[in-house]
Amino acid sequence: MKCYVCEQLGIDREATGICIVCGMGLCTEHMIRADVSVWEGGYPFPAKKLKKPIPRILCPECHHALNGDE
Repeated sequence: MKCYVCEQLGIDREATGICIVCGMGLCTEHMIRADVSVWEGGYPFPAKKLKKPIPRILCPECHHALNGDE
């Protein structure tokens, strides 16, 4: 699998990870390790936030979306 971001830039680089949100293949240059808050609960409620965030691999787009960056 190739890094999707690199492919868009015309670079041929192997993916070494996958974004946990969208499934995009990523090289080490483009993957972002971030602590993501996790919620648990039944349908439709109650839901509660877990005490500690879980480290996840994200692509730049999903990282910006989860953090509210423009």
